[in-house]
Amino acid sequence: MKAGELFVRCLENEGVEAIFGIPGEENIDILNALLNSRIRFISTRHEQAAAFMADVYGRVTGRAGVCLATLGPGATNLVTGVADANMDHAPVVAISGQSATTRMHKESHQYLDLVNLFRPIVKFCTQIIEPETIPEVVRKAFKTAEAEKPGVSYIDLPENIAKTEVEGKPLTVGIPGRAQPSQEAIERP
Repeated sequence: MKAGELFVRCLENEGVEAIFGIPGEENIDILNALLNSRIRFISTRHEQAAAFMADVYGRVTGRAGVCLATLGPGATNLVTGVADANMDHAPVVAISGQSATTRMHKESHQYLDLVNLFRPIVKFCTQIIEPETIPEVVRKAFKTAEAEKPGVSYIDLPENIAKTEVEGKPLTVGIPGRAQPSQEAIERP
């Protein structure tokens, strides 16, 4: 399967119901995988609106809202909504497409170092450079976003990585149990 499809399977595994965003060339593999998914893609007029919609979704449900942008200026349009969500402790996972890793060293079409742009305004920020790490990265992004004192996780997915053939499956989502004392400890004076 393509890495974009594995990425979407990991989102399904996290219980994602909707993604707010704008389609683009650099996130097309995710969008194609969404065609065969139960996740609804809700197209917005602007990436900033997508980030705010994910923010509200996170605040209302307590589960991470998800927004998606394309590279460069599309991703920078997420910044205001992402910063607001993180400052207000709303769980959000923001995802953007990115130029191919083979073009990042060039003055390439709309390439920006988005990881360093988002790092100061999110809890967790990474770029996927090996498609085999997708399950671990997605799990960590949601775990971090939804942990105590929620906030935003940002994932940058280069277009050539999303197109790569990969084997893998989503990681198990563990629901932490509540610690309970033994009956003996309860009865002890």
